[in-house]
Amino acid sequence: MNNSSILKLFVREMLKTDIDNIVNIEKESYGEHHWSKESFFNELSNDLAHYFCAADENGNLIGYIGTWQIMEEAHITNISVHPDYRRKKVGESLLHTAIEDCYKNGIKYITLEVRVSNIKAIGLYEKYGFKSLGTRKQYYQDNNEDALIMWTENIFYDKFKTLYNKNTENLKKVVSINE
Repeated sequence: MNNSSILKLFVREMLKTDIDNIVNIEKESYGEHHWSKESFFNELSNDLAHYFCAADENGNLIGYIGTWQIMEEAHITNISVHPDYRRKKVGESLLHTAIEDCYKNGIKYITLEVRVSNIKAIGLYEKYGFKSLGTRKQYYQDNNEDALIMWTENIFYDKFKTLYNKNTENLKKVVSINE
């Protein structure tokens, strides 16, 4: 792939001034069952929360990810990419940023819930070493869909780091992330 076809992303910490745009991505992604502005304001005021957003080269916000980091664990609270930018490695770039943040903060394990029907997201998480360790029955309130509970092994273990480094090298071939 040549440099002209590499997607240029700018990933940074989410700011309160981003919330209107983030809520618009939420609406596009989840319809009426999206997080409110107040929820995001609360998250950005929470010392445990770490939120990042991605912008295209024109500065348009196109996705975000959030985690709660508690002791040695991080819980991915939400991740969303604007529909126009899906399947272009934006979600993977955001996941990469969250994992880097976990490394920086000494977090050993990462967990999340994902809809059992969200095969593409499950594939991304499995690509990064997440494994399904159970199900939360009727977890999603909009349709009572079950959620897979997924966890990484210790991200400082060689097995995880080898997989992560391989994925990072492949990601760099198609996405330029300026953080």
